[in-house]
Amino acid sequence: MKNNLYVDIHAIHSVPSSNINRDDTGSPKTAQYGGVTRARVSSQAWKKAMREYFINNLDESKLGTRTLELVRYVAEKIQKIDDSIDAEEAMKKADDVINKAGLKTAKSKAEDKHKILKALFFIGNDQAEKLAQAAVDGVNDKKELQNILKNNPAVDISLFGRMAADDPNLNEDASAQVAHAISTHSVRTEYDFFTATDDFTNGDNAGAGMLGTVEYNSSTLYRYANVAGHELVKQLGNADQAAKSIALFIEAFVKSMPTGKVNTFANETLPSAVVVTVRNDRPVSLVNGFEKPVNADDGYVNSSVQALNAEFDKVASFVNEPEFTLSIGDQDLGENQSNLNTLLDNFVNEITPLLSED
Repeated sequence: MKNNLYVDIHAIHSVPSSNINRDDTGSPKTAQYGGVTRARVSSQAWKKAMREYFINNLDESKLGTRTLELVRYVAEKIQKIDDSIDAEEAMKKADDVINKAGLKTAKSKAEDKHKILKALFFIGNDQAEKLAQAAVDGVNDKKELQNILKNNPAVDISLFGRMAADDPNLNEDASAQVAHAISTHSVRTEYDFFTATDDFTNGDNAGAGMLGTVEYNSSTLYRYANVAGHELVKQLGNADQAAKSIALFIEAFVKSMPTGKVNTFANETLPSAVVVTVRNDRPVSLVNGFEKPVNADDGYVNSSVQALNAEFDKVASFVNEPEFTLSIGDQDLGENQSNLNTLLDNFVNEITPLLSED
């Protein structure tokens, strides 16, 4: 495997009237860039949408679970291992092994006062099953228990990382990075004034049953993410699995959409152009191509794609030539693919040998 192997994913994505990611006042999130206000969608919002895509499209055994209810989760697995252990005893064993591993629990506010974690923890199915087995076997060594929680991470834990508030030794570095999406052009927030009628209002009452406003904007976004393929292979221990996991990450990046106010605006769009580049020196965002806001009176997509291509050419002076580049909807960058499935198949075929090299 090459010492460094980075997968860059770029997308130009037009979103109509929407409020898919709002701040604490309900306004669409924004950012100042290039001296103007841009629409912004936080990386956290899009990663949440991508994780939901993983949940719907990846085998449960390869997924992680983020929860406070780790005691109950492990207790259920303890009972599957040994059905002679009743529910109460399983909860005690689970609580004991979890605390010995370095995670802190406390009584919940539920009526049964069962134990829950003090902070959310992200755990893989395989890790939870091995922790349950350790509880049944009476393992008490903290180092051995922590190795269970660090080895064999789930695919989404490897990609998105894990922070353990109780013990930094249980942290998992993310092999993927997702940037805040920003519009390629300036935007302004607009307001939708709405009314709702009461179906049982008397005929002589012309007033509305409810009045309100919803803030929104429209934008063409530049979206960017990357995956350190060499790190993912180390985490998963298998080049084939790493290649397929990155392909699923690309698919989730392209097809996912944060769900904020989606019932109000039905903003179910897909990117107009996607570019996937594999580099052997460092990841490269092309956001600088939009530092000067795109100006157009016939739509922003085509002009944004042109700006993306121009920045791709500019950065070529600073970095190594890519191992390969695949694209959809962009005739100028890399090998243009007919559809996403073809891109993903070709991506796996081309990157697997690079991840497998000695």
